Amino acid sequence: MTSIGIFGSMGRMGQAISAALPEFGAQAAGGVDVGGDPAALARKADVIVDFSAPAALEAHLAAARAARTPIVVGTTGLAERHHRMIDAATAEIAVLQTGNTSLGIGLLAALVREAASRLGQDWDIEIVEMHHRNKADAPSGTALMLGTAAAEATGTTLAEAGVSGRAGLTGPRAAGTIGMASLRGGSVIGDHSVVFATEGERIELTHRADDRAIFAKGAIRAALWLAGREPGRYTMDQVLGV
Repeated sequence: MTSIGIFGSMGRMGQAISAALPEFGAQAAGGVDVGGDPAALARKADVIVDFSAPAALEAHLAAARAARTPIVVGTTGLAERHHRMIDAATAEIAVLQTGNTSLGIGLLAALVREAASRLGQDWDIEIVEMHHRNKADAPSGTALMLGTAAAEATGTTLAEAGVSGRAGLTGPRAAGTIGMASLRGGSVIGDHSVVFATEGERIELTHRADDRAIFAKGAIRAALWLAGREPGRYTMDQVLGV
């Protein structure tokens, strides 16, 4: 039986993962939160899932590396320096980093990539996401993941093509850009839409999360898939086989 440790175990995602473990025949190795000992948990877990905070990622990766324990990083709001830390860790351990562990979102990203590659430059791409009023980061990690998928499919990067927070006299929409809009309110768990628009027609690909359990179940699926893998950086696409 695979044992799964949780960094950020008392958060909403951590608690949801703990509750869902029996459904997958997995065993809880324990949890760590602020003030806990990540190294001790990493030593006794077969694989770790991290839904804590960006500020804790460096210590959590160090603990996983020292114990040679694979880790699923689901924490959002990461900066470029965090991705450099992840890249460095992948020389020694298996790391799966994602902005969203929902299997439906994983499939949506694959569909976005396919649509963007086939439709071409005449189609404008806009991403709209909405979350609960307490979400701290914007755009969401999922929106960034979807934007990255679209950018890669069109031969650019999100850093080059992404546009967020339009306001004032912005002028006409620049060709080849990927627009991102963030809405916040109420208790919305997570809605994401990717709009492809051209003259005379529009395609909209949408995912709505109605239960936080979908992210927990996806995280467990990812953790079970990652356990025992060779060092490297992995994605939810590989878990889905798309």
